Amino acid sequence: MANENDWDLIIEPKNKWYQLDIAALWKYKDLLMLLVRRDFVAVYKQTILGPVWFFIQPIITTITFTIIFSNIANISTNDVPPLLFYLSGITLWTYFADCLNKTSNTFVANAAVFGKVYFPRLIVPLSVLVSNLIKLAIQLCLFIACWIYYLLESNTLSPNYSYLVLFPFLILIMAGLGLGFGILISSLTTKYRDFTFLVGFGVQLLMYASPIVYPLSIVPDKYKWIVLANPVSSVIETFKYIFLGEGLFNWFYLGYSFVFMVVIIIIGMLSFSRVEKSFMDTV
Repeated sequence: MANENDWDLIIEPKNKWYQLDIAALWKYKDLLMLLVRRDFVAVYKQTILGPVWFFIQPIITTITFTIIFSNIANISTNDVPPLLFYLSGITLWTYFADCLNKTSNTFVANAAVFGKVYFPRLIVPLSVLVSNLIKLAIQLCLFIACWIYYLLESNTLSPNYSYLVLFPFLILIMAGLGLGFGILISSLTTKYRDFTFLVGFGVQLLMYASPIVYPLSIVPDKYKWIVLANPVSSVIETFKYIFLGEGLFNWFYLGYSFVFMVVIIIIGMLSFSRVEKSFMDTV
């Protein structure tokens, strides 16, 4: 009779919904890389321009924001060139929004795969975070190129180079927020499909609740706390403070965003772990 030593892998049921087998994720790192490659290659494989779309999307968005919010609405950018101001706002925001949107339908979009083979379900949303990092790196090259141009041609920028070490920390917070909100919503959509329709609308509203198309300085003091309650706001402001010399940098608000990220990841992972045991019965 076979015993436990005869098997390479033993799959055991979770007795508690809060049991999180984080160590198993490392065992499936090769699958993670395969999914990252799939996510990155498959999206643009049958397109004419391919990865060039990574540059086209932020450029078109930036030009649109410049025309509407700067030229028509005359919203101040605090002497920062409008193109650079809006590009700085949407660079990290796009990463967060993509992570949230793509992880929010993890169970529904992958039900066929989840029902046939075992692997840690968190591998799928984690692959989205990593593949979007590649896209973020490409778009950061566009931002850096524009930033260097205006740095040489304009005297309005005063970067705070000493805070550049915080940049990886800002990416970590945005990735954590996208993952936490995404897997939480994904857990809810297995039973309540209404959330699927609310995600796109909600992300759009959250963008306008963040200082992306306007500087935080023009927000009246009595409403400023509402904007800063959004954990994305302090990350965007810190990014602008580092590269543009414009924006609010405050350790308390940045710490609040980090704590918020940790809390939402914990809640999201617990909900994800609870739902993955029985989601096939409701999807």
